[in-house]
Amino acid sequence: MAYSSNVRRVVSAGFAGTIVPMNRPPIIALLTDFGLSDAYVGVMKGVMLSICPSARLVDVTHAIAPQNVRQAAYVLMTAYRYFPPDTNFLVVVDPGVGTAREPVAVDTDHGVFVAPNNGVLSYALAQTRLRQSVILQTPDFRLPVVSQTFHGRDIFSPAAAHLANGVPVSALGPSLPELRRLPDPRLEITPPRISGEALHIDHFGNITTSIGRLIWVDPNTLRLDPQFGSYHPVLPALDAERCDIAVGARRVGPIRATYGDSPPGALTALVGSSGQLQIAINQGNAAQALGVAPGDPVTLTFDR
Repeated sequence: MAYSSNVRRVVSAGFAGTIVPMNRPPIIALLTDFGLSDAYVGVMKGVMLSICPSARLVDVTHAIAPQNVRQAAYVLMTAYRYFPPDTNFLVVVDPGVGTAREPVAVDTDHGVFVAPNNGVLSYALAQTRLRQSVILQTPDFRLPVVSQTFHGRDIFSPAAAHLANGVPVSALGPSLPELRRLPDPRLEITPPRISGEALHIDHFGNITTSIGRLIWVDPNTLRLDPQFGSYHPVLPALDAERCDIAVGARRVGPIRATYGDSPPGALTALVGSSGQLQIAINQGNAAQALGVAPGDPVTLTFDR
């Protein structure tokens, strides 16, 4: 790939004004549901390094629950903005492998995404400008023999590697008529109540909800800039101490600033690193203790 200078100043989430060397190795960031007990991820990396030996391969995660497209969409949304804006994202959570769903490459203001057209890019693409999307059909940019069950190896990995080598997105295939989108997670605002759902459960058992993004205005006050949905009424600032959080029928209490603001073992609500309302147990597993699964209802009641 040719560059006009040795450095570029980029503006991305959290990195305004960062100086990025233009002669660095190309980055391919991987997100899959393959786990690490089989050779799938290693084989994909072998394919990519065979095509683009200079690529820097970054594992976002391979611990997405099997076939959980929605979980992958959420995790990708929380991660992509922290990568350089010329990153190639390889996302393979593909329960429809071998069916009529298209393999695609999507060029955006914050990198190129290579993935199945099954909605897994929905939440990330809602936050960045889409430039072009194509179906991965050009034979030169896939392996000579394509399995019906491992497109991650035979179609997606070669495409990501050729992109890292500087091949333009337009060379990979014809334009895609439409990208599939997942429905937005539940987020309903009917003052004085905000209704959402459990959206993601992390390794620690913390329950990330669809209520957010919540932004601290000062040590006691929060502002809600809704992350999902197309219409929301204007809300007043929220007094964190006077918010009342509930998961199903279980009351959690007000919003705290940190895990350590509650004693060990105590159930607490706080703003997670993604800006979403989070339910946690300090040094414990909230999802396990409450029996909560993604999709379960969560409410925030605030004092008007």
